[in-house]
Amino acid sequence: MKLLLVDDEKHVRDAMKLLIDRDRLGVETVLEASDGRMAIELIRLEKPAVIVTDMLMPAASGAQLLEWLHANAPECKTVVVSGHDDFSLVRHTVQYGGTDYILKPIDPEQLNEALAKAAAAWRREEEVRRRDRQRSMEMNELKPVYWDKQLSALLQDPGQFGAACRRLESEFGMPAGAAEGQIVSIRLDTMDKRLKDKFGDSQDLLVFSLVNVCNEYLSRAKLGVAFRFWGGNEIALLLWQQLDRTPQLLEDINNGMARTFRCRLHFGVGGVKHLPAGLGDSLQEAREALRQRNMLQKNDWIHFAPAQQPARHPLSLADFEESLRVAVKSGSADQIQAALQPWFDAVRRLDRITLEQIDHWWNEYAVLNTRWLQQFFPNPDDVPPELHAAADPQRLVVALDEDGQFSIARWQQEFTGRFMRFASLLAGSRHKEKSSMRDIAKYIETHYREELSLHDIAARFFLSREYISRKFKQEFGVNLSDFLTEIRMRKAKLLLQNPNLRISEVAADVGFSDDKYFSKVFKKATGLSPAEYRKQRDV
Repeated sequence: MKLLLVDDEKHVRDAMKLLIDRDRLGVETVLEASDGRMAIELIRLEKPAVIVTDMLMPAASGAQLLEWLHANAPECKTVVVSGHDDFSLVRHTVQYGGTDYILKPIDPEQLNEALAKAAAAWRREEEVRRRDRQRSMEMNELKPVYWDKQLSALLQDPGQFGAACRRLESEFGMPAGAAEGQIVSIRLDTMDKRLKDKFGDSQDLLVFSLVNVCNEYLSRAKLGVAFRFWGGNEIALLLWQQLDRTPQLLEDINNGMARTFRCRLHFGVGGVKHLPAGLGDSLQEAREALRQRNMLQKNDWIHFAPAQQPARHPLSLADFEESLRVAVKSGSADQIQAALQPWFDAVRRLDRITLEQIDHWWNEYAVLNTRWLQQFFPNPDDVPPELHAAADPQRLVVALDEDGQFSIARWQQEFTGRFMRFASLLAGSRHKEKSSMRDIAKYIETHYREELSLHDIAARFFLSREYISRKFKQEFGVNLSDFLTEIRMRKAKLLLQNPNLRISEVAADVGFSDDKYFSKVFKKATGLSPAEYRKQRDV
C-alpha cells in the first residue's frame, strides 16, 4: 500500500514517517509533497491508497486538495493533520470525504488508529473494485460469444428478430424500422494458409481479429455487424444500411485486411432480402457464392451466387480407383505419383474448379480410403486409429499459393502426400502387427515352462485376446495354444532322451504340473505315450 504525506513543513513529514507503524498498516511506500499542487501530481502518477494532509499550505491548500480528491480520486482515503481547531476546517474535511481530523502536536497512537481505519476502508472498497473489474472483464469476454449465439440464432430463426430489434438498435446502431438486410459469408477453412500460420493453433484469436477488423468498418457508419457463426467454420456479416454500396464496402474491408495481415479474404455475398424473413435465404446464397466461385480465376475476391447452377464436370477420382489402390498397397511413392498423375492432368484441363468440386473430390478420397480399410482389415477392430484419422473426410484441404490463390500444383503435392501417408501408415501397421506376433512367439519360446494363458499374454502385450488369436494364426499358420504345445512337445522329446529323468520331471520341466495330462497331450501330438517314445528311441 502507498501512503502520501502532504505538509509544507519538512520536519513534520519526517516526524510522521517516524511515528507511522508501517508494518501494522502494511505500508510499502511513503511519498511526500510540500503542498496541494505537488500532491495532485503525485496522486495522478502514483495513485496512493491513503493521504495524510495538512490544511493550511501555500500554492494549494489542504481544503483545495480535498475538493480535488472528491472529484478526481474518490477511492483515496484522507486523514487531516492540522494545527488549527477550526470547525469550518473539520466540516470541510467531512464534506469532502476525509476519514479523520487530528490536531497537532500529533499523538502516535491516535495517528496510527486513524490510518488503520482509513487503510481498512480502502482495502474493503478496493476488493469491491477488484471484483467489479473482474466481472467487467468476464462480461467483455462473454459479450462477443453472447452476440455470436444471438445473431446466429437470428439467421436460423427469423422469428426472434422482433425481440432482438431493440438490442440491435442500441448495441450496433441498426436503424429503427430497417426493412432490408444482406448477409456476407467468409469461410475459415479456405483462408490463406499464411494468415492461419500467423496465429498458429489459436484459431479463436484469428476469428476475433478478423471480426474486429470487419466491425471497424461496419461500426463507423452503423452499416451492420460482423460475428462468428455459432457452431460453424464461418464469419458472417449482417448488413442493413447502404446495401447498394456493399461491393465497395467489402473492397474497403479487404484493403484493411491486406494492410493488417498482408493477405486478402474471399467474400460470398447473398442477395438483399426483406428483414427478417429473408435472412436465411441470403445466408444460403452467400455460402453458395463461395462454393460455386471459380477458383482458377485470379484476383477476384467478392463473389455473388450464380443465377443458375453451373453444369458439373463428370471428372471423378473413383475412375482411377484400381490403379490407386494397387499403388497404395505397394507402398511405393513412385507408383502413387504415377497413379495420380493422369487424374491431375485431367484436372489441369478444366477451365473451372469450384470449392464444391474440391469438396466432392476430397470426399471421394475419404470414401476410397474407407473402402480400402475394409478390404485391408476385414475386422474393423484391427484398423489403427491413425489410419482412421488419415481417412477423415471432415478436413477439407484447399492449397493456396503465396498470393492466396488456388494452386493445382500445391494441391497435387498435398493430395499426393495424403496418399503416401496413408500407404506409409498401412505398411507400418502391417509391420507392427508382424513384429507384435513375433514378440509374442519369442516370449512363448522363452517362457514355455510357465503356466501361460491367452488372457495373460493379452494383458502383457496390451492387446485383445481376439486380436492375438486372429493375427497369430495369420502369421504362423497355427493358433497360439497349438504353437505353445508344439514347443513343449519338442522340448519334451529332447528331455525324454535322458533315461535318468522321470516322466514327471520331464512334464514339470516343460510346463505341466500333472504328468498324466502331459502324457495325454504328448500321445495326442506324437501318437505315442512318453514311455513308448522313450523305448522307441532306445531301440
